[in-house]
Amino acid sequence: MTASPYWIAHKGQPLQGSLTIPGDKSVSHRSVMFAALADGVSRIDGFLEGEDTRATAAIFSQMGVRIDTPSPSQRIVHGVGVDGLKAPSAPLDCGNAGTGMRLLAGLLAAQPFDSVMVGDESLSRRPMRRVTGPLAEMGAKIDTEADGTPPLRVHGGQALHGITFASPVASAQVKSAVLLAGLYADGETSVTEPHPTRDYSERMLRAFGVEIDFSPGKARLRGGQRLRPTDIVVPADFSSAAFFLVAASVIPGSELRLRAVGLNPRRTGLLAALRLMGADITEENHAEQGGEAVADLVVRYAPLHGAEIPEALVPDMIDEFPALFVAAAAAQGNTVVRGAAELRVKESDRLAAMATGLRTLGVQVDETDDGATIHGGAVLGSGTIESHGDHRIAMAFAIAGQLSSGEVRVNDIANVATSFPDFDGLATGAGFALRAG
Repeated sequence: MTASPYWIAHKGQPLQGSLTIPGDKSVSHRSVMFAALADGVSRIDGFLEGEDTRATAAIFSQMGVRIDTPSPSQRIVHGVGVDGLKAPSAPLDCGNAGTGMRLLAGLLAAQPFDSVMVGDESLSRRPMRRVTGPLAEMGAKIDTEADGTPPLRVHGGQALHGITFASPVASAQVKSAVLLAGLYADGETSVTEPHPTRDYSERMLRAFGVEIDFSPGKARLRGGQRLRPTDIVVPADFSSAAFFLVAASVIPGSELRLRAVGLNPRRTGLLAALRLMGADITEENHAEQGGEAVADLVVRYAPLHGAEIPEALVPDMIDEFPALFVAAAAAQGNTVVRGAAELRVKESDRLAAMATGLRTLGVQVDETDDGATIHGGAVLGSGTIESHGDHRIAMAFAIAGQLSSGEVRVNDIANVATSFPDFDGLATGAGFALRAG
């Protein structure tokens, strides 16, 4: 991934080949966290070499955990146990990682020492009360800025107790933070959600030997448990694969194989949405890695049509909407999205950023508080797109450039390295016309 501030994208070739997508970011974050808390040595293969996940690993190094890197995408974590973390001597920098900061809030709330978590400009604007609120109910003491944003100042030495928490938002990060605090709490902690979210934490905690009961929208564990070391193979990141699923679906003549992509059922709403729109995506070579279902995804160009996206799919594709908006622009007819207000508090206001960017290229978009109607079928023109430092906005408009009648400039691309460090290299190798400027 180049450090250059923008891309120039324009019409390229049909996408061809077989691609290995980088490791899943959510699984990579959790694998380092849980391995650090285990009583012994764990090996992680397929670790995402992104800025976000490296930031999480660096934080645990600051707290006395030895983490070796024998080769790229591998980590050997020498766990110190749930009670073995050391007080950091400086603030813990989460970079752009909302997952890292929110999950760590639950973990650090239970430690005997004080700590401070900071983030980059984008993370410093993101809401944290959704996490600090339930943690406070458990006895934690965490200070935020007046508007509920980072830095987070965590006061150690608090005695936590289990709670029964009905989360008002469908957020795997909130659920995971409460469950992590619950590992240290007196009694039982349970979480219910308004809609089921991805269950990476639950599956991985079980892989590390924690007794945890979970089903869609519910999770429960008791405090005082220890984690046993285990080896994790991180599947390819579905959210990163999403950009190539959409690109191959909308660029005529394309056929791509994406190898061993994670297919957590709470993550793959985009597959259902694209198939609803007429996409040709098949699954081959089903297997399991690190407790997660994986398969090769074979995607071929197919003319898409607009659709009304079922609200039930929204929590399972919240990170994939920028890519979906590009698919909707390329489809014939209108695509309607509702129930996606969460997009306004991601790395950017993704609803506004995608609507504005698509309008710049000549697409009619009617924006609402919690969604949009995208009027597909227009010929995309040229223009300059502001990504607002949001990696997923940047990658989405790299796809849009492949459909454009001219050049599309995508500004502020540095944060692509947080989740997909070699996106531009993999994309150009497959047939994208994309260059850094």
